[in-house]
Amino acid sequence: MTTVLIVNDQALQRLGLRMFLEAQPDLTVVGEATDCAQAVRAASALQPDVVLLNLGRTDSDLVQAIRRITQPDCHAKASRPEPASGLPPRVVVLIPSDGDEYACATLRAGADGILLKDALPEELTATVRIVAMGGSVLSPRLTHALIEAVRERDSTDRPDRKRRLSRLTERETEVLAALASGWSNSEIAERLSIAPTTVKTHISSILAKIGTRARVQAVVFAYETGLVRPPWQQPRPRDQTSRISQEEGSGPPVERRQRRWPS
Repeated sequence: MTTVLIVNDQALQRLGLRMFLEAQPDLTVVGEATDCAQAVRAASALQPDVVLLNLGRTDSDLVQAIRRITQPDCHAKASRPEPASGLPPRVVVLIPSDGDEYACATLRAGADGILLKDALPEELTATVRIVAMGGSVLSPRLTHALIEAVRERDSTDRPDRKRRLSRLTERETEVLAALASGWSNSEIAERLSIAPTTVKTHISSILAKIGTRARVQAVVFAYETGLVRPPWQQPRPRDQTSRISQEEGSGPPVERRQRRWPS
């Protein structure tokens, strides 16, 4: 059973979220909070698997709350023993449609999932389940804005990021690049010819060496360091196909391209 703490400053919205989440057979709401300060205290006392932050504002208080909730020492004074995993709660944030600029800040603070407030109900439950299992979720509508924000970010800390990247082994660098390209653990294992358990070990090592706690933060790091490029900067398949056609020397390049990449 996945336990959830709801953080929302609107009573009716909290009630609606509680009723909806508790209607799921594998989810249960263990508490509610109305602001960031209450959220931090409740996360420490209740130790939920997931904290669902859905506040009417997105400011520095929210970012600070995420940082405090996701810190390992968040439960130092908890009234109950620490979870068997020894890990703090994972955080899902709902942000407004015009809150693109906050996506990167919340990710760096430690959020594991970010959805827009107009997400479908099934998207919300799927995100809670994925995050509770250790995964990360970013709304597709935020991906482009996030990567652009990373590209335009001031480069004053670039040397530090390069230094952290240099800590990785050659294999770990390959795994990070694959992770940032959207490959799942099983795909990474298959394409790099390594065991799935080895992939998990590499990812854990990567997160420790670059100073992040979630896969999605590692993806941001990979873009920031230039290890991978956004999809729209990659060579187009038809360019590669045209080159192959000319090298093969069989048939006009246009005809070869049409046969390999039908419209």
